[in-house]
Amino acid sequence: MDDIPLSGLIGILIVLLLISAFFSMSETGMMAVNRYRLKNRAAQGHTGARLAQKLLEQTDKLLGVILLGNNFVNSASASLATVITFRLFGQNEAALGLATVAVTFAILIVSEATPKVIAATRPDQVAVVASYPLTVLLKVCYPIVWFVNLFVKGAIRLLRVQPQPETTVLTPEELRVLVLESGQFIAKKHRTMLLNLFELENFTVDDVMIPRKQLEMIDLDAPIEQIREQLMTCHHTRLPVYRSGYDNVVGFLHVRKVLHLATEDITVERLLSILRPPYFVPAGTPLFTQLQNFQENQRRIAIIVDEYGEMMGLTTLEDILEQVVGEFTTHAPGQNPLAQRQDDGSVLVDGSMTVRDLVKVLEVNFDLDGPKTVNGLIVEYFQDIPEPGTCFRLSGCVFEVLQTQERGVKRVRILPPH
Repeated sequence: MDDIPLSGLIGILIVLLLISAFFSMSETGMMAVNRYRLKNRAAQGHTGARLAQKLLEQTDKLLGVILLGNNFVNSASASLATVITFRLFGQNEAALGLATVAVTFAILIVSEATPKVIAATRPDQVAVVASYPLTVLLKVCYPIVWFVNLFVKGAIRLLRVQPQPETTVLTPEELRVLVLESGQFIAKKHRTMLLNLFELENFTVDDVMIPRKQLEMIDLDAPIEQIREQLMTCHHTRLPVYRSGYDNVVGFLHVRKVLHLATEDITVERLLSILRPPYFVPAGTPLFTQLQNFQENQRRIAIIVDEYGEMMGLTTLEDILEQVVGEFTTHAPGQNPLAQRQDDGSVLVDGSMTVRDLVKVLEVNFDLDGPKTVNGLIVEYFQDIPEPGTCFRLSGCVFEVLQTQERGVKRVRILPPH
């Protein structure tokens, strides 16, 4: 080394610092790379992405070759700085200490901080470019890396640390955050639909069902003239049919199958012959599960029953799909919307409106694990049916009971918080 001129030694030191910078940049880029984007590029045939993906599948060996190279180069840089100091100042302890500080500062700025910040800013590009030399180095230095990893694994066992396998599986909450933060890539409507899909597992058919008292049903025990008139004026295409009480649903009638018949041809026997058998589902079934059940059973409408087999209400495929894509059905003629905004900022709400729909209208958080309807929310609050004119505050909203009936609250005025 005495034959190498001083300028040559300084040049070698600069090269060593740059090589160290490459290893530092490679380490940060490889660890911070978006593995899903990398996987997509690899699937498209990008060679660098495939090499980077293969390196990340053996993280211990990847880190082994990076740290081996980085530490070797840094040690060589420190030794070379000592030689340069002796050439310039002789064996001067003060100069040697100053050189140590200088080379440490150079390694920190040139070889560590700067390249790592750059790699953290552009990890995908850095990982792809660095994968080529790292693949070659891993093959060349594999015996050394293998030998070093033996001691690493021994130390891990000694510390009783159980290494976790590398995985890119996301939890539902992590996936939700990923969707929320992808605003610049996914349209707002699509993002909302994806988020609504996650909610299907958190809600049940009870949350979207139409209560029994609101159903339009056909009673086969009623006079045939009444049945005929109901069929001619009904607002729905599929109607539950029962006899001997609401809980004895005998099937579903598709109104289209009887509209072409003459009035006198519509008889109870004819109706029974074209009924489709009822489809019952237990209360508490998650919406996503019920969506799958509809698909497997090739059904679009289901009767919800409680643990005693009594009918609670009805839910349809459209009701579940609306939880994902938003409302796309219309109200029946003569039927008022369940929520009407007033000029003073208040909202007139029907007592049968679900709490989930109320949350969407008012944009206020209510407990969705409790009562399912506005009526249930108010009755639970008072533990009784309040008198008209009663006012109270709940979740920052002012409620005014406008109309009641024997079995519950019929109409409410709600003033959202300002």
